[in-house]
Amino acid sequence: MSSLHLYDTRSRTTTPFTPIKAGKVGIYLCGATVQAPPHIGHVRSGVNFDILRRWLMKSGYNVTFIRNVTDIDDKILHKAVHEEMPWWAVAMKYERAFTEAYSALNVLPPTYEPRATGHVTQMVELMQLLIERGMAYAPGNGDVYLEVRKLESYLTLSRQKLDDLQPAADADETYKRDPRDFALWKAAKPGDPSWPTPWGAGRPGWHLECSAMARAYLGESFDINGGGLDLIFPHHENEIAQSEAAGYGFASRWLHNARVTASGEKMSKSLGNSLQVHELLKTVRGIELRWYLGSAHYRSMLEFSHEALAESATAFRRIESFLHRSVEILG
Repeated sequence: MSSLHLYDTRSRTTTPFTPIKAGKVGIYLCGATVQAPPHIGHVRSGVNFDILRRWLMKSGYNVTFIRNVTDIDDKILHKAVHEEMPWWAVAMKYERAFTEAYSALNVLPPTYEPRATGHVTQMVELMQLLIERGMAYAPGNGDVYLEVRKLESYLTLSRQKLDDLQPAADADETYKRDPRDFALWKAAKPGDPSWPTPWGAGRPGWHLECSAMARAYLGESFDINGGGLDLIFPHHENEIAQSEAAGYGFASRWLHNARVTASGEKMSKSLGNSLQVHELLKTVRGIELRWYLGSAHYRSMLEFSHEALAESATAFRRIESFLHRSVEILG
């Protein structure tokens, strides 16, 4: 098998990749919160990890690739109000938009693509384990929190100091033992969707789903967890906290792709520079957009411009033309 060296965000080192189980690789990629159409900042992660997956497959590994869908979230509920649609219809609408974008960029479908709402049972089981181990608590209002000060490994990914953190702004601090404790489960609010638990009806906190689903599909320990740099804190940090507090080994290695920026700013709708994939595909082919997104090292920022995209597409077409001519001559 081919030699591959990968940088690990947690250890800050580049080392040869060796899977936990010989010949098999488990990868969990944090997928989309489906509340808006995908822009190129969203799909860069999909392209980067598709390249890694294909390399591993070509090298002879049996790869299990999980990419989740967050289909319940504050942003989805907010969008449902503005679009005057049921929250689940909003989630499905934009999940399909992401699927179409990935397909247009020739990103392989994941081995499994679990939705958060389909794994509440696994989340409840994980919370029960964390409470039994004394790492989480239910204050009685329907919320469940992880007690972060009990975790020696907390913040080893982002290397921040706990006392320097702002309070976790995910629930009412009134019920927290420490303002930095984060919500595993949020008590139901009037009119919001909810699921029953031993601690009261509610819905998942953002981080809980990934720990539960990664274990369900990849086991208590797996090879690679990935996503964009913006997920390092709090999302991936809290995934580690939940899973290691439960006694799981979780991910052996953490990979993070850098952002796509426009005029030096993070690609986001709030900045008004969101470039949606379906709009860009009116100007270039999917394979040309993929080539552009894969042209920079995955850990390097990619500064977007229409001019750079057009130049990249032209360069790809030259390569394509050369290959066609070669086939004609040699065929």
